Amino acid sequence: MSLAQRLFAASALLITVLIVLVVTLSGDRLRRELEAREVDALAREARFVDTQWSPATDPQRLSHDAGRTLGHRVTLIDSTGRVIGDSEFSDDALPHLENHAARPEVVEARRRGIGVSRRASPSRGDDELYVAIHAARGTVRVSIGTGELTRLVRRARNDVLLSGLVSLAVALVISLVLARGLSRPIVELRDVARAVAAGDLARRPALGAGGEVGELGVAVHRMTEQLASRLQALQAEESLLTAAIESLHEGLVAVDAHRDVARLNSSARRLLGLDHAVPFPADFLPRDPLLRESLATALAGEPAGPVEIAVRERTLALTARPLARGGAVLAFLDLTATRRLEAVRRDFVANVSHELKTPLTAIAGFAETLATDDVPPAQHAQFVETIRANAERMRRIVDDLLDLSRIESGGWRPAPASLDARTIADEVMTVARPAAEAGGVALVIEVDPEARSVHGDPTAVRQVLANLVENAVRYTPPGGRVTVFTAADPRGVWLGVRDTGVGIPVQHLPRIFERFYRVDPARSRAAGGTGLGLAIVRHLVEAHGGRVEAESAPGSGTTIRALFPSPAVTTS
Repeated sequence: MSLAQRLFAASALLITVLIVLVVTLSGDRLRRELEAREVDALAREARFVDTQWSPATDPQRLSHDAGRTLGHRVTLIDSTGRVIGDSEFSDDALPHLENHAARPEVVEARRRGIGVSRRASPSRGDDELYVAIHAARGTVRVSIGTGELTRLVRRARNDVLLSGLVSLAVALVISLVLARGLSRPIVELRDVARAVAAGDLARRPALGAGGEVGELGVAVHRMTEQLASRLQALQAEESLLTAAIESLHEGLVAVDAHRDVARLNSSARRLLGLDHAVPFPADFLPRDPLLRESLATALAGEPAGPVEIAVRERTLALTARPLARGGAVLAFLDLTATRRLEAVRRDFVANVSHELKTPLTAIAGFAETLATDDVPPAQHAQFVETIRANAERMRRIVDDLLDLSRIESGGWRPAPASLDARTIADEVMTVARPAAEAGGVALVIEVDPEARSVHGDPTAVRQVLANLVENAVRYTPPGGRVTVFTAADPRGVWLGVRDTGVGIPVQHLPRIFERFYRVDPARSRAAGGTGLGLAIVRHLVEAHGGRVEAESAPGSGTTIRALFPSPAVTTS
């Protein structure tokens, strides 16, 4: 709704309310005035009748004569409340009239000398105005019907209403003209202000209006010219600064002197996990002690850093510099990938060195013994077998490392096909059965009727299942059981191995798929594991677009299952 329409509507509403109030109040006031005058007239008439009421006068005849003369109903009531004369009733009807001692006007007349009441007459059935006075011989009451009084008030109210409607029409026309004239320059100023706020600094208001509105137009005109020149300079500087800040891979956070973050780039939001709209308090920054200390130092006017902090599982290099007019700038460099690669390199070198050192030491020691000492034939064969076993262990480690390297580097791509789960399980069980029988472990296959086929690379699926079965047999005590199972899933088929072995503590579960990670290193090496089997399983399954899950508890066995997605899920 426009300003002119709102002004017009407000004026129309105000005038309409005033007219309604005038009509209502005037009608009520007129009714009260007319009733008051009628009461006075009826009281005078009642007093006149009282002067004619003597002991020798017949009350019924007096009431009829007075009623005809005055044109109103006249009622004479004795001191007991009995009606002894009424101009509206005959002599025969008087004994049948109710006693009037309890009528409001009669009670009030006896107490105050005059009583007034307005109600429907029980005897006549219409609305009447009663006025009674206390007389020497009882009570004189004069009453009239209020129909004429109501009609008079209605006519007067209609006249006032008609006058009000005519006045309303004239006032509305005048209000419409004034509203349009007043709102036109204001609307123009509003449009100019909106255009300026939207960036259109070429708009200017007209300067023809007079009074305060004209002065406002001149002020807006000058303000727009100044804004245009200043905004151009600010936009150029802002564009340059924004482009420079947003192009940085480092996170930048500007904190003003009031400890509010005034600006930050997208890299800072990503690194610090911030989604607040600027400005926001610096307390919303991560609660790292070194970050808080560096910020406090910079706000105090001294540079701080660089220091390394840990935020949201990231390693960041933080540098803080104070601003000339108060505040500070924090720069964050993400070192997570660098530190992770360094840790992986260190762990890999340490693990490979440790894994190869043990068999190399055994090979060197037994070879040296065979070369320098006179070893009995029985021990000679035992030493040769030990050298062969450790050489085989080294070969397996090297083979697993090569497989893992080929998978991680992308040199191997799965060629999925529909495979019969039971056939794959039988093949793997056949290979693992000698070791299982030697350890007293039972092998079981449970294939879900709804998950009979697995969509995966044949070699990869066999290798995944073989590694899982080999691990389960290795860590299941005699009398235990290893079960190969399948389970249906809306996304594909779960292929897994469940054992009744020693189990894995919950704190180790997240890391069992890391390279060379062992829950019990001594037992793992003694059992012949390379520490790379589960890492290879995870990479092979993820190459198919699936995932691996592990569930275990000490003494309750371990369940490891791999999800191989269906062809529809894989292609989507």
